[in-house]
Amino acid sequence: MGENMNLVEDLALILISAGVITIIFKLLKQPLVLGYIVAGFIVGPHFGLFPTVFDTTSIEEWSEIGIIFLMFALGLEFSFKKLLKMGSTAIIAAAIEIVLMVGIGALSGYLMHWSLMECIFLGGMLAMSSTTIIIKAFEDLKLKKEPFADLTMVILIIQDIVAIVMMVLLSTAAASKQFQGQEMLTVIAKLMFFLILWFVVGIAIIPTFFRKAKRYINDETLLIISVGLCFGMVVFANYVGFSSALGAFVMGSILCETIEGEHIEKITKGTKDLFGAIFFVSVGMMVDPDILINYWKPILFLTLITLVVKAFISAGSVLVAGESLKVSVKTGFSLSQIGEFAFIIASLGVSLGVLSNYIYPVIVAVSVITTFTTPYCIRLADPFTRFVERKLPANVKKTLDDYSLVGKGPRKPGAWGTILKKSLLRTAIFGILCFSITFVAFHYFYPFMINLLEKYIPINYINIINALILLTFISPFLYGLMSNKHSTQALYAQLWKDGQLNRVGIVAWTIFRIILACFFVMVILSKSFRFTKFVVFLLALVIVMFFLFSRRTLHRFTAIEDNFMANLNAKEQDSEQQ
Repeated sequence: MGENMNLVEDLALILISAGVITIIFKLLKQPLVLGYIVAGFIVGPHFGLFPTVFDTTSIEEWSEIGIIFLMFALGLEFSFKKLLKMGSTAIIAAAIEIVLMVGIGALSGYLMHWSLMECIFLGGMLAMSSTTIIIKAFEDLKLKKEPFADLTMVILIIQDIVAIVMMVLLSTAAASKQFQGQEMLTVIAKLMFFLILWFVVGIAIIPTFFRKAKRYINDETLLIISVGLCFGMVVFANYVGFSSALGAFVMGSILCETIEGEHIEKITKGTKDLFGAIFFVSVGMMVDPDILINYWKPILFLTLITLVVKAFISAGSVLVAGESLKVSVKTGFSLSQIGEFAFIIASLGVSLGVLSNYIYPVIVAVSVITTFTTPYCIRLADPFTRFVERKLPANVKKTLDDYSLVGKGPRKPGAWGTILKKSLLRTAIFGILCFSITFVAFHYFYPFMINLLEKYIPINYINIINALILLTFISPFLYGLMSNKHSTQALYAQLWKDGQLNRVGIVAWTIFRIILACFFVMVILSKSFRFTKFVVFLLALVIVMFFLFSRRTLHRFTAIEDNFMANLNAKEQDSEQQ
């Protein structure tokens, strides 16, 4: 009982101190995140004037839950469909900024004689700005409706996505102690595979469940189900080798697409705020004044890199992407800080044993300083822009005004561009679904059937039953893999009429998809029967042709596709009806 009370006492101390300090910070009109960090420092082991927590290990476990809820909440505010609709300007600007800042961060670590892995982690930390801090600054300065604010938020979303991917890659690199190109490509391919699988399966199942069970679900049940789904995805993500943060973010982004997305965001906000506060307090507990004094030079150096170099790199990236000088400077100066993702990446590096212990409090100190300066940097953007415009020659100003990397208006892609964009995604989705169904069937369903039926039925009959069930189940997805979407059929017809070369391309692409479908059927047949490879191929070809021209398969596929599209668009349709 004593240990349990120690944990309760620790939580009481953390929450009471956090509450008091954040009230003070609110009076001072400072971000609450800083209040949590200061509260953590006060109750941490390095500050002896006030009571100190007993068990920092338990608090670290609670802070891990805080990271999960922060990432889950971020996913609830994010929409994959919005990402697909984002302008090229934001994507290009974010890509340039991230690549350059990772390089500058790594170079900065090298100049400070850090190890290779520490340099790479530092680059990742410096590349990410703070969504929390910038949103709060925009609210305080009443800038949320400004054009540059929208662009800044889009860039932040892209940064958050890249940070998730970067954490996966850094974890892999830290485990192997080196960066291998092939291994990195494997990790990226594995990540894309699971992201597509999770999103497609999640959209196909979860909204349908909410729709059918709606009258039985109240706020309490919805909260329990949502948090349960979040932790379930976290467990699954860990099982397949990814981080808890990725699993939480993915489930949040899936739930965001449901008609209950906004409702879930509201009812989980209190839980997210609670555990998020514990996480930021635990960050403050890591701050050691002795380390800050001993390492003031790296802190000052990294602060200048963040405030000056990152501001100009971000502004230059937006300018190169085609925005005006004014918008570019305002966006760049808004991004000149590091925040919660720097903490998460730093804690990841410490937990993996690839970062020295002093780096975490150094990063926290840099984040605290740049958080304080964020509102002033945003205010500085206007006078700085006017100063630059006065100094620029007229011809340079005109060139900047007329310049656009991606064009001022939307460009209509050609027929092949449209087909490849839709058909490649379609092929990837159905290919991943077919692979996943086959894998699960032979690793879980088939052994289950053998254990259940081998006492009563010969193994050959079990193989036949298993193959028939699997082929029946996978048939609509094989049809989707081989068939063309209705919206592209007219384009195929147009290309077919346009020339012989187009016909060759269409035939080659169609044959490739049929062969890919044959491959999955061959795997099922070869694992179920002892036929020669030639016989297996002929049988597979006959089976996929039967599926392709079967009306029953078409009806099943249409029902699955219609249900998926209804779930995907349910949120927009519900908004239009209201």
